[in-house]
Amino acid sequence: MRVISGKAKGRTLKSVPGKGTRPITDRVKEALFNILGAEVEGARILDLFGGTGAVGIEALSRGAAHATFVERAGKAYRVIRENLRLTGLEEGARTVRGDAFAFLRGTPQAPYDIVYVAPPQYKGMWKKALELLDERPQWVADHGLVIVQIDPREREDIELKHFLLEQERSYGDTVLQFWRKKGKA
Repeated sequence: MRVISGKAKGRTLKSVPGKGTRPITDRVKEALFNILGAEVEGARILDLFGGTGAVGIEALSRGAAHATFVERAGKAYRVIRENLRLTGLEEGARTVRGDAFAFLRGTPQAPYDIVYVAPPQYKGMWKKALELLDERPQWVADHGLVIVQIDPREREDIELKHFLLEQERSYGDTVLQFWRKKGKA
């Protein structure tokens, strides 16, 4: 696992010991950032269920203004902090050790342009996170994106009041869903 592009290009990221995290593969991460393109530059990123921090770190490397990482597990939280140090991207980052759902029940300092949701598999946590964001849309900027990473077997149709499924891409055993927040009329 490495940083693909930007200021920290080529830096190797540490993995979380054990099988508790499901890091994004370099192939899927590269596809994700090709889709996002210039939307990352200057963006505020929220990396929920941070794991290794690979997505938020890639965004910072590519010019995101800020990334907040939320991770409950102690080992993963420490790996995120170490990966930020290894890449020299700590200055634009905030790390929060805590439950992602409790975090979303709080009040954002400012809305995020991109929210990345990649929770543990097969527990319906992705759906719960999306529904909570839909109940509390102030977390996401108008026309902002919520990106969900799931296993294809977890996929189900859901309807949200404040977000529309803009696109869905499959990469082997990974599905990325792009939910666009409806803007104000």
